[in-house]
Amino acid sequence: MKFLDFVKENVVCLDGGCGTYLQKNGLQGGELPERWNVSHPEVITGMHKAYYDAGSNVVFTNTFGANAIKYDEKELEAVVTAAVVNAKAAREQSAAPQEKFVALDIGPLGKLLKPMGELDFDDAVEIFAKTIRFGAAAGVDLVVVETMSDSYETKAAVVAAKANSDLPVLVTAAYGEGGRLMTGASPAVMVAMLEGLGVDLIGANCSLGPKQLRGIVREILAAASVPVVLKPNAGLPRIENGVTVFDVTMEEFAAEVADMVRSGVRAVGGCCGTTPEYIACLCSKLQGITPVAPMEKAEAVAASSSRTVSFSGDVEIAALDPEENAAYCEALQEGELDDVMDEAYEVQEDEPDMIAVSVAIEGVDEVEMLSAVMEEMQSVIKEPLLLVSGNAAALEKALRRYNGRPAVKLPAEADVAAMAAVMKKYGALVLAEAEQKQMLLSYGIKECNIIC
Repeated sequence: MKFLDFVKENVVCLDGGCGTYLQKNGLQGGELPERWNVSHPEVITGMHKAYYDAGSNVVFTNTFGANAIKYDEKELEAVVTAAVVNAKAAREQSAAPQEKFVALDIGPLGKLLKPMGELDFDDAVEIFAKTIRFGAAAGVDLVVVETMSDSYETKAAVVAAKANSDLPVLVTAAYGEGGRLMTGASPAVMVAMLEGLGVDLIGANCSLGPKQLRGIVREILAAASVPVVLKPNAGLPRIENGVTVFDVTMEEFAAEVADMVRSGVRAVGGCCGTTPEYIACLCSKLQGITPVAPMEKAEAVAASSSRTVSFSGDVEIAALDPEENAAYCEALQEGELDDVMDEAYEVQEDEPDMIAVSVAIEGVDEVEMLSAVMEEMQSVIKEPLLLVSGNAAALEKALRRYNGRPAVKLPAEADVAAMAAVMKKYGALVLAEAEQKQMLLSYGIKECNIIC
């Protein structure tokens, strides 16, 4: 059975913690756990088998930190391939009767992306892509992007997964006690961005225990049209006699998580501090619970890295248009981004819901300038941006690097056929003329993503 077919009819039980298990089996502080795929395959296979035996439908390969920053290409291929082999061996060895799948586990890179850090977005995409290509070639059933604290890095991982495999993609982020990611994204922002990119399951993992994640889960359920995932920690850690322990018992953990399944969560497991015993207890609590189907949300939502705007009501859009703003036009023609930003700040002073950005004037390379202006603006301006362009190449570059869920306004003369594939690829909302709507629908843009 295919993983997505299984999800349609069932509550999915994921696995539990990896680090907790490996530390108990001898992993030392400072060791790279992915190397154990090659040096200690029996331990890794034993871990996966223990989770399958406990009732897990999905185990995550021991590849959380397997990336080209930490490993050269030859070793990366070796540890990723061995990780998949170990998980498949565990699936064969386990006599548990449930459906079983292997997920390629992708974690954060440990470096911040520009403008907060030094790593370029496209470089991050290629780093993720190397791991994904090796995992896909080894035969995993799905890709899991987990424990993400930066929406932009999350997008890089998803873009890599979509471009380098045809596998289902599950994404979970690590929200703090304030209900946002480290870089500011709310659950609504993440859902808008990830659904636009075509992610199949969306949710939260790590950072907090199940009780503390209840509010986050409610927000994701309220926004998402796809199945929701929860993989919390076993509460908060503390040190006792030199050993890290967690403050939520397996019974408490299982009861809390099972209750959220009754509220609509469809895939559940555990993160830090959880063990095969926690997962066995959880799976027993899930028996008899009828899966709740996700509700389709028809609301059209655009997002920046930290804010959403819904087109279900009135949306105030301010324009940064070179045909109407002489100072902005001159700044574009001279390539002076500081002066461009001066005009952007003036537009922002009126506190619009969105800012429409156009750079299409004579003497300006729209392909380069649209992306440059967009990136400069989104690094400091919190409002979502509406990109106004009829240039498919310019939109391809800008939409790829947009941090959030983009929106595009099509000029009346735009070549809809050329634009539709780009907008669909990156999940953009489309503000279009009424006569353009039928063409957009015929090219696969969902009606709820078209605003006339």
